Amino acid sequence: MMQRNGGGVGPGGQPWLLRRVRLTWLSFMLFFILVFFPLIAHYYLTTIDEAGGPDKRIFGPRPGGELCEAKHVQDLCRIRESVSEELLQLEAKRQELNGEISRLNLRIEACKRSIDSAKQDLLQLKNVISQTEHSYKELMAQNQPKLSLPVRLLPDKDDPGLPPPKSARACRLRSCFDYARCPLTSGFPVYVYDTASYPWGESLDPLVKQAFATSVKSSIYVTNNPSIACLYVVLVGELQETPSSPLPAPLELEKQLKALPYWRSDGHNHLLVHLSRKSMTQNFLYNVSTGRAAVAQSTFLEQQYREGFDLVVSPLVHALSEPNFLEVPPQVPVKRKYLFTFQGEKVESLRSSLQEGPHQSFEEEMEGDAPADYDDRIIGTLKAVQDSHLDQVLVEFTCKTPRPSLPTEWALCGEREERLEVLKASTFALVISPGDCQLVASAGSSMRLFEALEVGAIPVVLGDHARLPYHELIRWSEAAIMVPKPRITELHFLLRSLSDNDLLAMRRQGRFLWETYFSTSENVLGTILASVRTSIQVPAAPIREEPAQEIPHKAGKMAGTDANLADNGDLDLGPVETEPPYASPRFLRNFTYTSANTYQTWNRAPGPFHLFPHTPLDPVLPSEAKYLGSGTGFRPIAGGAGGSGKEFQAALGGNVPREQFTVVMLTYEREEVLMNSLERLNGLPYLNKVVVVWNSPKPPSDDLLWPDIGLPIVVVRTEKNSLNNRFLPWDAVETEAILSIDDDAHLRHDEIMFGFRVWREARDRIVGFPGRFHAWDVNHQSWLYNSNYSCELSMVLTGAAFFHKYYAYLYSYVMPQAIRDMVDEYINCEDIAMNFLVSHITRKPPIKVTSRWTFRCPGCPQALSHDDSHFHERHKCINFFVKVYGYMPLLYTQFRVDSVLFKTRLPHDKTKCFKFI
Repeated sequence: MMQRNGGGVGPGGQPWLLRRVRLTWLSFMLFFILVFFPLIAHYYLTTIDEAGGPDKRIFGPRPGGELCEAKHVQDLCRIRESVSEELLQLEAKRQELNGEISRLNLRIEACKRSIDSAKQDLLQLKNVISQTEHSYKELMAQNQPKLSLPVRLLPDKDDPGLPPPKSARACRLRSCFDYARCPLTSGFPVYVYDTASYPWGESLDPLVKQAFATSVKSSIYVTNNPSIACLYVVLVGELQETPSSPLPAPLELEKQLKALPYWRSDGHNHLLVHLSRKSMTQNFLYNVSTGRAAVAQSTFLEQQYREGFDLVVSPLVHALSEPNFLEVPPQVPVKRKYLFTFQGEKVESLRSSLQEGPHQSFEEEMEGDAPADYDDRIIGTLKAVQDSHLDQVLVEFTCKTPRPSLPTEWALCGEREERLEVLKASTFALVISPGDCQLVASAGSSMRLFEALEVGAIPVVLGDHARLPYHELIRWSEAAIMVPKPRITELHFLLRSLSDNDLLAMRRQGRFLWETYFSTSENVLGTILASVRTSIQVPAAPIREEPAQEIPHKAGKMAGTDANLADNGDLDLGPVETEPPYASPRFLRNFTYTSANTYQTWNRAPGPFHLFPHTPLDPVLPSEAKYLGSGTGFRPIAGGAGGSGKEFQAALGGNVPREQFTVVMLTYEREEVLMNSLERLNGLPYLNKVVVVWNSPKPPSDDLLWPDIGLPIVVVRTEKNSLNNRFLPWDAVETEAILSIDDDAHLRHDEIMFGFRVWREARDRIVGFPGRFHAWDVNHQSWLYNSNYSCELSMVLTGAAFFHKYYAYLYSYVMPQAIRDMVDEYINCEDIAMNFLVSHITRKPPIKVTSRWTFRCPGCPQALSHDDSHFHERHKCINFFVKVYGYMPLLYTQFRVDSVLFKTRLPHDKTKCFKFI
């Protein structure tokens, strides 16, 4: 045991004690090195510094910061000083921010208290508003009875109806028409018999039958349900008599009419339509008892015609073809080669009183009994005028190839093209009514009237017994001169006394009547139906609006406001509506137009006396009822004063104090430009919504974020890329006022608001910013489009302009299709077309506001107007439009509206050009 602990031997054979001694020695040596060696070194170095003197110290401390004098340490010293200085500044700033945070915390607490107080006030105001609205509704309920549409009651199929009149000639609407089938709210449904369903259908003129079928398909009144029909239409002519299919005898035709499935024993509410294409047409209904059915045809004898019940209609000249506007002569110059012309021959002459006895003067004849026929006196008088050479006239009473005609009627001469060439050179065209006064209407006279109106020759109708087409509804005295035959000797004096202005007004009115009521088969049928509808006082059916097929889009962040466009300083442009958009009120003015001004207003051509023309005899287009109210004084006048200064700026006032407008913006593959333009509309007062017409076939990008301007943005998909889409009457537009604007137009909010105020004072005009004018090129004898700065203008471009939505209907559905085709062909000129239309309708020039003449869009892609061919195309458009309208409708004006309230900047060199308000 002892030997193991004390005298053991370790590895390698050395005893354990020896190893212990070696470890102790190593420890002592390490201690000496670590402790005593540094002390000895320090002492030695210190002794060296002291021996060398104070100026030769190497390691000791140097007085006065001598260490910093070393070159490699100076940079570090400067860094240390800079950091110290910055630390001091940061500390001061930290203390300042802490103080600001404390102050802001105090303000936050104050704002929270103010918000809580404002919320309480807002809640109280909402309660007051709710109570006021409730009281207002109660008051309105007390003063206005609730009206609802009447329930439509249809008679039974076997209902005998009204008692029959004493004679067939005694038929009038009140005695022969069943009003019970045509309530005011019925919409005037019309059932048209299939021509193949009755026996004489195979004998109908194929062109008439095909044109009639085409027109029926396009009519908005036609229904396929006979049980609800108000009117039943039967096409009875024109028939073609052949040896294999002779015309039915009168008794046979009566049986065939009574066999119609909805004739109901007496034919009430039936209309027998006879459309003639020839100057001599059959009057095979003369000896046919039509019962209570009305007759519409071009030829009537007096004992056959039932005044106020039957219709004298125009002939069907253009059965399946549209009139070529390029072949129609212009309306100017007013005076043409011939003062008046007449070509005709009476195949079967009447016995004239001038041949029965001794010669009498015209005055002696008038003192006695009226002669049986004035035609011989007319021939003599007109030949005397021609031989006098006072004016150049053309009268011919014999024809090389006379057309077939009725007895006592003047036959047409030659072919239609030959007659039109003579009429194109005629200021007046004589239409001599048949010599037999029993023939009150004839297809030959109607054909002469039609051809005269077509080429712009003013008709002069000789014979006061003649019944012109739709004479009970059309004021023919505004388009034709009606002269009794006894005044034939004064005719030359009468025609010479008319002024050029009167002649041009009559020519324009005649062109309007021809285009609207007679030019196509659709117009002829539409006029016939509208005549019946107007007579029974049923309002016109609303015209269709263009359905807006919306493109889904994602709204991005809240749009900002461009300070250059929306910062109006101390100007308060008006409230930004926080409630849902307010649409223009809808007015049922169809009933008003139906019951009043039937004869005076509906049939006037567009001019200074008539604001809006209409489709055939329809007083109000579509939902015009809802859009024309504010412009004609039917809205209640708001109480209170308009105020001045800030009060004037903050409210629109006037008769329509609460009105908004819709922005319609056309775009094509310029997404970034479009987004910028939409964002600039943020905060615009009185804005109802924005309708973006997406004219590109490619839809918007999926990742495109649309700005959120606080109002609806409706993106409309179009069927094709067409500039005409700008003026489609989209159903998404619910306001009367439309601001048409390009996607790259830059307008300030104050400019837009000022334009809106001006438009409200002239709702029938185009009110906008960029002005242009037209000019006559003497060298080339054509019209030019000019965009230079000028004191005179005749157009306001619709790239930034207000106009009434009603003009969108007229542009899309009433304006000649040839103009819209021209716009599509050139992808240009839609703004010129709208200016032509409005000036043609109103006979007034547009209104330009502010000094802005054009727009500049920095950074925008190349525009169409930058192309050199742009102006050449616009020159061609103007000249083509003039041919279509027949004259230049644009009017010059030097009037421009500028505002002092909105601080419009006006160039000094332009101040003398314009008037101001």
